[in-house]
Amino acid sequence: MKILLTDDEKVFSRVLQKVLQSKGYDVDIAYNGSEALKLIESTTYDVIVTDIIMPEKDGIELILDIRSMQPNAKIIAISGGGRIAANDHLDAAKRLGADCILTKPFPASELIKQINQLVIGIP
Repeated sequence: MKILLTDDEKVFSRVLQKVLQSKGYDVDIAYNGSEALKLIESTTYDVIVTDIIMPEKDGIELILDIRSMQPNAKIIAISGGGRIAANDHLDAAKRLGADCILTKPFPASELIKQINQLVIGIP
């Protein structure tokens, strides 16, 4: 399964990449929405995980772009908040096209569970 992880927190991204790879997933990383779009244009992903608060192109913009390019893409939005509560960002992401939302910090097992539910229907 091919996953794109988009998050500007480099240490978080690399740790999560290692955890997902240890479960057999093929994981690419983008550190902002602009980088993610370039990867999405050239690669097909089973799941796209995106943070909401990022430089250059935030997660909300990225979700809207993905939905216009690949309406059936599976998207998981994640956020730890910012100036407003994480839930406010995530509620907006859900309304605008995220299939699933997770509030940081979350256990890697919860992300894996959500990925499996979205792609292969395993609860």
